[in-house]
Amino acid sequence: MSGPLPRPGASDLPRWPNLVEMFFDQAARFGDAPLLFHKADGRWHSRSWRETAGAVASLAAALREIGVAPGDRVAIVSENRPEWAIADLGVMAAGAVSVPTYTTNTVRDHLHILENSGARAAIVSTAKLALALVPAVLQSSHCRDVIGMEPIRTGQSDGIVFHHWDTLIAAHPADVDAVRRAATARREDLCCIIYTSGTGGAPRGVRFHHGMILHGAQGARAIVVEDFPITPDRFLSFLPLSHSYEHSAGLYLPLAHGAQIWFAESVDKLAANIEETSPTIMVVVPRLFEVLRQRMIRAIEKKGGIAPRLLAAAERIEKRRAEGRRIGVADRALGLVIDRTLRKTARARFGGHLKAFVSGGAPLNPDVGRFFAALGLTLLQGYGQTESGPIMSCNRPRARIKMHSVGPPLRDTQVRIAEDGEILCRGELVMHGYWNNPADTALALQDGWLHTGDVGHIDEDGHIVITDRKKDIIVLDNGDNIAPQRVQGMLTLQPEILQAMIYGDRRPYLVALVVPDPEWVAVWEKRTGQTAGPGEPGFQRAVMAAVDRMNRELSTIEKVRRVVLADGPFTVENEQMTPSLKIRRHVLGAVYGARLDALYG
Repeated sequence: MSGPLPRPGASDLPRWPNLVEMFFDQAARFGDAPLLFHKADGRWHSRSWRETAGAVASLAAALREIGVAPGDRVAIVSENRPEWAIADLGVMAAGAVSVPTYTTNTVRDHLHILENSGARAAIVSTAKLALALVPAVLQSSHCRDVIGMEPIRTGQSDGIVFHHWDTLIAAHPADVDAVRRAATARREDLCCIIYTSGTGGAPRGVRFHHGMILHGAQGARAIVVEDFPITPDRFLSFLPLSHSYEHSAGLYLPLAHGAQIWFAESVDKLAANIEETSPTIMVVVPRLFEVLRQRMIRAIEKKGGIAPRLLAAAERIEKRRAEGRRIGVADRALGLVIDRTLRKTARARFGGHLKAFVSGGAPLNPDVGRFFAALGLTLLQGYGQTESGPIMSCNRPRARIKMHSVGPPLRDTQVRIAEDGEILCRGELVMHGYWNNPADTALALQDGWLHTGDVGHIDEDGHIVITDRKKDIIVLDNGDNIAPQRVQGMLTLQPEILQAMIYGDRRPYLVALVVPDPEWVAVWEKRTGQTAGPGEPGFQRAVMAAVDRMNRELSTIEKVRRVVLADGPFTVENEQMTPSLKIRRHVLGAVYGARLDALYG
């Protein structure tokens, strides 16, 4: 008797030598099939694999003509759009190294990345984004060419050459075969530098090699094809492509998988875009789930009738299932009713074809995950960091989904737990180091193992369970990484503020605990005739004025939105500072945590 046909996995893909060869190989395979989608003038427009390959080849030729040499770095500043993918691939196809940067960066942020990477050129999408980029380019030491996807107005060039994207593409007819033959990079060669926050405050450039991204894409693809029904897949991309998570899972995973990529208009229009595009895979961050959960609960409560009771029953049944307890006959019958009502509505809300949400970038609250599971939506929590490509592990339906875990490691990925509980990782997915930063590289990479800075254990099923974090980095609930020292340092530069602690891990934004400067307080009291203190609105406003002044120098994600005034200074005597005068975050959290948490209410 013949057995079932084997399901395809990552092993059925070629072992491509580089990302450029992977893309051109897939483009030759899928030809005129649609690949990239964007919405303009009220309708969705598509670009085929063949058209995209032609644009990549044209851009690569244009970059070489304007002087971009193999190994040169090229910065990319753009919102998610088809041209972003073309720019990234075009830079690599020219033999250069892409440097994705955030659209929220300030002039200072851009200048740091341009100088640190030694970028030779920059690609920017709009005139609005050029307002922060161009001043940084004018101050930079190496960047001499700026390519605008849309026209850029400039008052003066000062030695900078400005190019228009369409003109460059049109002037270099596509020769895909020639560009493909010239793409001779190996899997171990550098392909891009993605910046992530370091503990010292200045972003560090993670050196991505081709194999690092291919490893994650092919490992993640195995989950898609082995654990779900085989159907044409479409990804809806809305997280920033400048983030390693979306760069790998939202761009190169679908390219390796042969899937379509639809670029959402914006986060504000995401709900409408989901219904319009009917995605099968969505790469998301926990914050989105938290927002959607609240909206769905409110909608169900507003509907009234039996709906709230069905939701409560669905969550109760899912909890029993997650705990491995038996589901009785009555609950199974009730489950059929829930499937035809609440779950049917929930699936329709997400387009009706969704195979799975994949959550990463920040920890997911297990209760939130179980809520969506109760509504019949598959939610897979994964784990990794920029330094690991960034996909290290992911829950899999065939291996039992555990909402409190981040799943088993991807194939060909080694994970072990150090004696102090730190999670260590080894394999092709691990970076080769930080760009021009041997000191931090030596700390992160030891004997071939990446030290993640996270603490946890591996359970009896091989799932990684994270319990704590060693490294002093704040991760917002959308996955953004922020080094608290940088913001704290800028706060204490304000004359009104003596000491400060930034707070906001797993939260939507930053808040702060601040100690006002005693000398400034005395002057303020004398000038206003009022007594300083947390209960005095005028005093609170004066402190916030200092915070707002600092915020003008920060990117959006670094801005401090609200503050709590400390009861007194942080000192060694009250154990709120170490003998070397570093703040003790855990001590301050124990004293002020409730007040800081109340700022998010």
